[in-house]
Amino acid sequence: MAITQPVKSISSGDHWSALTASFLGWTLDAFDFFLVAFCLTAIGKEFHQPDKAVAFSIALTLAFRPVGAFIFGLMADRYGRRLPLMIDLIFYSVIEVATGLAPNFLTFLVLRSLFGIGMGGEWGVGASLAMEKVPPKWRGLLSGFLQQGYALGNVLAAACYLFVFPRWGWRPLFLLGGLPALLALFVRFRVKESEVWQKSHQESWAHLGREIRRHWPLFLYLVALMTGMNLSSHGTQDMYPTFLQRFWHFGSTERSVISIISMCGAIVGGIAVGLVSDRIGRRRAIVWSLITAILLTPMWAYAPQVGLLVTGAFLMQFFVQGAWGVIPAHLSELSPNHIRGFLPGFAYQCGVLLAGSVGTFEAIFAEHMSYATAMAATAASVFAVTAVAAALGRERKGIAFHEDTAS
Repeated sequence: MAITQPVKSISSGDHWSALTASFLGWTLDAFDFFLVAFCLTAIGKEFHQPDKAVAFSIALTLAFRPVGAFIFGLMADRYGRRLPLMIDLIFYSVIEVATGLAPNFLTFLVLRSLFGIGMGGEWGVGASLAMEKVPPKWRGLLSGFLQQGYALGNVLAAACYLFVFPRWGWRPLFLLGGLPALLALFVRFRVKESEVWQKSHQESWAHLGREIRRHWPLFLYLVALMTGMNLSSHGTQDMYPTFLQRFWHFGSTERSVISIISMCGAIVGGIAVGLVSDRIGRRRAIVWSLITAILLTPMWAYAPQVGLLVTGAFLMQFFVQGAWGVIPAHLSELSPNHIRGFLPGFAYQCGVLLAGSVGTFEAIFAEHMSYATAMAATAASVFAVTAVAAALGRERKGIAFHEDTAS
C-alpha cells in the first residue's frame, strides 16, 4: 500500500495543474528573455551602444542564471517545490517591469543580470515539480511539451514585437513582463506539493549538502551535456533576429514572422521528439536530432531565397528544440530524488553560463565574416560535439520516481 498510493496520485489530474504551471512559468520566462533579442538594435540605438554591447546583456542574463538555479534549487529540495516557484515568479516579474523603466544602459545591464537569477530559478523547480507528477510512460512526450514553453515564449515575444514595437517602441514590451506574478496565484491555489519530495526530502541542510557532494561526477557530466545543448539553442536563436536584419535586411515584420514560424517548428519538434524518446530512448532521440540539424545547417544559413530560408528556420528549430524536448525528462530521470530540485536546474544553468557568450562571439565573428558564416560555423560545430556528449552518457528512461531507491 505504501507504494501503490503515490502511483494513483501521480497519475491523477493533479499532474496537469503542475505541468500547466511549469509550462506557463517557462513560457513567460522565455518571453521576457527574448524581448531583448528582438529589440536588440532599438535598445542599442536609444542607449547609443553597438550590437555587441547589447548582446552582452544577453550574456549577463545567461551568466546569472546559475545563481538563481543554486538558490531556488536548494530551496526546492529543502522546503518543497511550490513555495520557491511562487517566489521566483514574483521576483522575475518585478525585475522585468523595472527593465522597461531603465533610465540608462548601466541600469539596464544590472536589471538583466537580476532577471537572470529569476530565469535560472524557474526551470529546475518547475521541471522537477512537473516530471515528478506526470505518468512515467508519457514522461518524454510531456517533457517535450514542457520544454517548448521556451519556444512559445519566443513566439509571444515575436508577436508582441510585431504589434507593439512599431507603434510604441521597446519599453512597453517589458512592462508586459509583470504577467508571471499572476501565475503565482495559480500555483498557490491549484498546484499540490510533489509527493516524491514529501517522501524523500532531506531533514537538514547538512544531509542535503552531503547528498549533493556524493553525486559530483553526475553533476559534471550534466554540466558538459547542458553546455553543448545551450550552445546549440542560443547559438541558433539569440542572434537570429539580428542575422535576419543585418544579412537579409529584413524589417521588424519579416523578422517577427520568420521567428514565429521557426518557433512553431520548435514546438512541434519538441513534442514529437519527446514522444519518440519514449520509444527509442532519450540518448538516441537527442543524437539523431542533432545529426539531422548538422545536415540542415547550409539551408538554414545560406538559403538562396526566402522560401528556403523560412523552411530552413522551421526545420532547424524542429530538430534543435526536438533534442531539447527530451531534456526535462532525461535530467530528471538521471537525478536522485533527494536532489532533483537542485541538480538538473543547477547543471542546466551552469551549462548556460559556459555557453552564454555565444551570441556575443557570433556578433564579433560577424564583424570579420558574414553573419551567415558566423552562425553556420558555430551551429555545426556545437551540434557535433553535443551529439557525442549525449551518446556517451547513460539514461534511466521511464523510471518510477516513487520506487527509486538510488541515492
